[in-house]
Parts: sequence; C-alpha cells; structure tokens
Amino acid sequence: MQTKNLTKVALVDDHTLFRKGILGLINGFRGYTTVLEADNGKEFTEKLTAENTPDIVLLDISMPVMDGFETAAWLQEHYPHIKILTLSMNYNDETVLRMLKRGVDGYILKHAEPSELRTALEALRSNGTYYSDRVSEILKNDLKGIRQSQVELTEQEIAFLQLISEELPYKTISSVLDLAPRSVDTIRDHLFKKLKVRTKTGLAIQAFKRGLLKCSWQDAD
Repeated sequence: MQTKNLTKVALVDDHTLFRKGILGLINGFRGYTTVLEADNGKEFTEKLTAENTPDIVLLDISMPVMDGFETAAWLQEHYPHIKILTLSMNYNDETVLRMLKRGVDGYILKHAEPSELRTALEALRSNGTYYSDRVSEILKNDLKGIRQSQVELTEQEIAFLQLISEELPYKTISSVLDLAPRSVDTIRDHLFKKLKVRTKTGLAIQAFKRGLLKCSWQDAD
C-alpha cells in the first residue's frame, strides 16, 4: 500500500489481542495506515527507523520494561513532531495530568467507541490535539487550583506565550515579534527555565494557566 498520502500510525501496547484489533480498525479508516507496533516503549524505540517513523503514536500507559510515561518523555526529547494519543484504561486525575505534563497531544479511554478514536485521529491530524470532555475537566480543575504569583514575565515573554499557544512555528513568531530567530530562541529558553517546562506543549499549558489564551472549556468560568 502506498503510504505517501496516508497518515502513518504506530501502536504501543502490551496486550496483543487488543493491539491487533486496534491495528485492524485503523487500517480500515480511510487515510490512515499502521507502520509499527510494539509491546512496550523499549521495543518501540528499538524498532523505530527513518522508514517507519509514524505521524501519530497510540500509546498505552501500563506496560513492562518502559511504560507510557517514559515513552512519552522519550518521544518529546527525540521526536517532538510525532503526535501522541494516550489510549488507556486509566482515567484518574493524577495519571492524566502526568501524561499531559509529558507532552501528550490527546487522551482517550480504551473502551471508547471506534468513532471517537477516528475523531481523535482526525483532530490530531488537523488541529494537533484531542482531549475528551473528561480530560478537559481534569485539566480545568487542576488549573483552577494553581495561582501564579512568584514568576514575573516580561511583556515580550507574555507575547511569546500567546503565540506559542496558537501553535505558530518559531519562524512565524520571529516575524510577528520582529525579532531575530536567535532572540526568539533566547526568550523560549528563558521561559523554559522560569516556568520549569521543557516543551512547547508545556509552554502552551502555562499560557492557559495564566489566562493568556481562552479555550472552549473556560467559557463557563
């Protein structure tokens, strides 16, 4: 099958029957193809090559050898462009937030309907993120409990955060702020240290926390 115009998907899950079922489901979705499967994060990292690099990884959390937390962190460090969709039975607040802090781009339950999986994949492909109502509620409650006080930001840093939260590339941010690319990199690095995050997703979450970006689940506040 030609994969040039298809969204390539990998699945990392230690339950073989479940994994095979999901792989068959995804291959039945128009516009998608599976390129890699693995029992755990370590096997996934060992199998990953330039030829089978996926656009989206469906990632379980509870796995032997190298779990979902470790795998998500590894992907953020080595392949930050790959979208991560957590597919788990675990929906408690602490677990969801731990995965979000490791930069995952979406989170759904394993017992979700096939239509929701398709919706999540489409959202990742077109918008970059997908969070169910339950995940949005968890994140909203977490953000409500956080009060930003100690860290002060400059106007330039605030403008940078606003642009990051709109998923603009660094080149565009450089143009909008009328700054050299190196100056934009410096602002980013300072914010990484100030806000104690390591990824663009972490910076975007900080923008939400500081009220710099309004999202749909904030309308009721």
